[in-house]
Amino acid sequence: MNRLDIVSIFQNLSEDTVDEIWRSGKIVKYDKNTECFRAKDKNSYLYFLLDGSAAIYNLTHCGRQKTIFYLGPGELLNDCITPDVFVSVSCHTMVPCNVFIIKSDIFNQIMKKDFALTQAVVKELERKIWRMGHQLKNTMGSIYMERKLAAKLWKLGRDFGKRDEKGLYINIPLSITELADFLGAPRETTSRICKLLSGYELIKMENKKIYLISPDRLAYFYKKGVLPEN
Repeated sequence: MNRLDIVSIFQNLSEDTVDEIWRSGKIVKYDKNTECFRAKDKNSYLYFLLDGSAAIYNLTHCGRQKTIFYLGPGELLNDCITPDVFVSVSCHTMVPCNVFIIKSDIFNQIMKKDFALTQAVVKELERKIWRMGHQLKNTMGSIYMERKLAAKLWKLGRDFGKRDEKGLYINIPLSITELADFLGAPRETTSRICKLLSGYELIKMENKKIYLISPDRLAYFYKKGVLPEN
């Protein structure tokens, strides 16, 4: 059964191209907290996430992890399309995941035959560059840490939001340490900021679940730096 219909890059391609990609790759199951690929490895495969969630990260000069993106189903995990170049980032799973992988040299051959696929890949990479630029804008020193974290949580709520009987929560198991890696701040600072946002009744944390009490109020706070009057 072809499961590539969930992958955004393949949405508007011909059935022949998608079928060829499907026949040329395979699904690999990864356990929670498993490395899919590491920075400085040679690129041999493209990785498409079919279900679950994964963190794209790099290591600072001090050896500390800095999370760049959290990605969900349908996303291209790595940005290296050319065979045998060195990978610039690492990826590990947040939960058990199924990942469709295909050799990069085979994928490049398919791209040569279907320019629509090439265009789709370029658009996907442009989208990630735009997201990276937006993130860099939000890391300027003039923005307080609590606003930075509010912005990141609002974005995670938009991308990974699920509802249960208690409300809207981010469907990724995030510890304070993982949030600190994403924020680029010490764990103690991140813990203090989470308590502050909880005190503002913007979020609620329960057993690695982060509930967004009011996404609209959270968005207002990260944009304005103050709580809305109502």
